[in-house]
Amino acid sequence: MPLEAPLAPVADRVRDLNARYAHHAAYDVLAHALTDPQVGHAALVSSFGAESIVLLHMVSVIDRSTPVLFLDTEMLFPETLDYQRDVSGLLRLTDVRVGHPSRRAVLAGDPDGILHLTDPDACCALRKSGPLEAALEPFGAWITGRKRYQGGKRVALDFFEVETGTNRIKINPLAHWTPDDVRDYILNNRLPRHPLVSGGYPSIGCAPCTTRVAPGEN
Repeated sequence: MPLEAPLAPVADRVRDLNARYAHHAAYDVLAHALTDPQVGHAALVSSFGAESIVLLHMVSVIDRSTPVLFLDTEMLFPETLDYQRDVSGLLRLTDVRVGHPSRRAVLAGDPDGILHLTDPDACCALRKSGPLEAALEPFGAWITGRKRYQGGKRVALDFFEVETGTNRIKINPLAHWTPDDVRDYILNNRLPRHPLVSGGYPSIGCAPCTTRVAPGEN
């Protein structure tokens, strides 16, 4: 049995992937990414937030056994936890992995659950970014819902990028989508919205750090 050729350095693979899929649509980028050996074993990281249903639905159509990583920070809205269970069942996702912050780390760093009041960055590291890094350890790539229209460093976002400080690839199938694209996809596929969206929450994270947005407000 012939040996598989070793993978090229991750930066070279990302450059090649972006060149090959530059003119593909989001669905095609995702479908190829889940099977292209240059990408590696990939997982979808989902917050089951306001727009998460788009990629969750695409994954359910392409391959519902794709690993879906959901982090319960233990500070989420009850509606988010209900939505996660409901959507996972509705889309028949077969490998949803629910992660939690380390109990020992929480007891040491935030025993009273008020760290977000004094140091929200430390709270996020404790409850989200740290557990996410652990959950991603077995994977060579992960799928995000980031988009260029979200601004900041994302305005030049490519479909594929090297995750800073790692050898993992980040896959951004919706990089070129607009808010209208998101809305139309959800409407056309009759997908359920997060229940808090109708209450004025266009972005939904942990309850202490999420607020309603008034009409016209950024």
